[in-house]
Amino acid sequence: MKYRPVIPYKTSENTYVFTVWAPKAVKMHLVLQDGRKSVPMDSDDSGYWSVSMDHIETGSRYKYQIDEKECLPDPASLSQPEGVHGASEIVDLEQFEWGDGAWLNISLSDMILYELHTGTFSPEGNFAGIRSKLDYLKDLGINAIEIMPVAQFSGTRNWGYDAVYPFAVHNSYGGAKELMMLVDACHNKGLAVILDVVYNHIGPEGNYVGNFGHYFSGNYSTPWGRPINFDGPYSDGVRNFFIQNALMWCRDFHMDGLRLDAVHAIYDFSAKHILQELAENLNQLSVQTKKPYYLIAESHLNDIRYTSPVERGGYGLRAQWSDDFHHALHALLTGERMGYYADFGRPSQLAKAIQDAFVFEGQYSVFRKKSYGSRTQQNPGEQFVIFSQNHDQVGNRIRGDRLISLVGTEKAKLAAGALFIAPNIPMLFMGEEFAEQNPFYYFVSHLDTRLNNIVRKSRNKEFRAFFGNSDGATEPDSITTFKRSKLSWHIEEKPDRRLMYDFYKTLIRIRKNNPVLKDPNKDRISVSHYDKHFMIKRWKENKQVMALLNFDDFSQTVSMPPDIQPMVKILDSAEKKWNGKGETAPECIISGHSFNIP
Repeated sequence: MKYRPVIPYKTSENTYVFTVWAPKAVKMHLVLQDGRKSVPMDSDDSGYWSVSMDHIETGSRYKYQIDEKECLPDPASLSQPEGVHGASEIVDLEQFEWGDGAWLNISLSDMILYELHTGTFSPEGNFAGIRSKLDYLKDLGINAIEIMPVAQFSGTRNWGYDAVYPFAVHNSYGGAKELMMLVDACHNKGLAVILDVVYNHIGPEGNYVGNFGHYFSGNYSTPWGRPINFDGPYSDGVRNFFIQNALMWCRDFHMDGLRLDAVHAIYDFSAKHILQELAENLNQLSVQTKKPYYLIAESHLNDIRYTSPVERGGYGLRAQWSDDFHHALHALLTGERMGYYADFGRPSQLAKAIQDAFVFEGQYSVFRKKSYGSRTQQNPGEQFVIFSQNHDQVGNRIRGDRLISLVGTEKAKLAAGALFIAPNIPMLFMGEEFAEQNPFYYFVSHLDTRLNNIVRKSRNKEFRAFFGNSDGATEPDSITTFKRSKLSWHIEEKPDRRLMYDFYKTLIRIRKNNPVLKDPNKDRISVSHYDKHFMIKRWKENKQVMALLNFDDFSQTVSMPPDIQPMVKILDSAEKKWNGKGETAPECIISGHSFNIP
């Protein structure tokens, strides 16, 4: 396939080439908003229309006119300052002066990820607000942030998965330049940046791409809208569009990787899957820039094809999320058994998740009513991102309640311990590190009130299916819903928050500095449990780490096995310094020792 640029690009000072893929069009005109008449464009055999124009300034606005009828924004627009229905704006991506020339990215196995939503992470609700908190994240020990989608969506409040202009940075967050400033600042503080992107559907309002080309498939379906056409007639142009998007984020915005939303809803029966093609293109970019770029998949299929190398029949992505770890941990801590939690709750499943990342590797699922999953033995720990919370698992609850609101401080500390002892990539969800109890809701602000009503009804239907009722559900389009989802901060003013922050900071420091815990080798870990008490051993060469986790509501007597070497305690969440009960393990242990774990 021949790859083509799709965003306007500069060939000389104030001269731009405009290109749009529109195989449906018979005629195409570029309509400039500066008083000049519309300009006819030329087409080729692949359905690409283009024209070169002089005297184009940064900030110039334009639309495309299809068949001398409707004028529409550019599907590959870089900026929509008037929203999803307004004119597109010229952005010179080469104008920004980068200061991160020494940045070479960090390895996956070293990552401590932090997922955040731009609009609710800071009081400002924009990229500048994130930038103001980078020293805070650095002090905590975070070395990589994962930003929920920032592409242009309708309105000003949204999780970002309803974007309709994949190349445009949302205007209310600060636009392209502010995002570049954020990435540059992150790199200069030693923080990698992963951007969440959506390649499985396009949002509902302002969705004009179908007027230009055959972007959607009629052969499949998704819960969120028509799926993208990656394998049908005219799919070459669609594949090029999204490959160019991925390259733009990493090449022009200096992103260190992309988190691919819900890849199980990306349907492609081509000889070469679009995900493999994306990975190959980013690998080529990596050769050019001499630094790695990471593609991280979100999937509920437990399918190792996503992260396995091409020579083993995989797509060559670098990592994927493990929902199983979350579900096993959450169900054991909360006792919830509704929805997909019906498949979880046994201690053996958490042991399996810590050991192998996936629980379901081909077993029968009661919730799915089928067997699913694949074995992870050949896939190292750094290929799995694990978490005790994320935007979905919090925001898709009726009340948007976080884990600490459900189980309290002691169990929240226990969840953090389980997260950092596993040989995978740990990810925090914004605020969990300081025991934030503000909810995180689902929110939208479509301009079309009909769409807001559809979202409200759809959410209530989902709640009734999962939880059995929708009592207490918020209005997704309410400004109050959005404001209540913001982090409350003021850590220093509240001792409980400062304590949890210090606890997470200590855990992260231990994880980053301990050579055993940094090792992603899943062959050097053993997990045993007696009912709800876990003993986890990890080792590397002559060093060994042991973690004792008690998920019971009462103390357990623990006897040390005969084969352990003498050990020194490095963290005890039961100590009073962590607001524990004070019933602590001894400072040193040897084989045969017995003691109580609260």
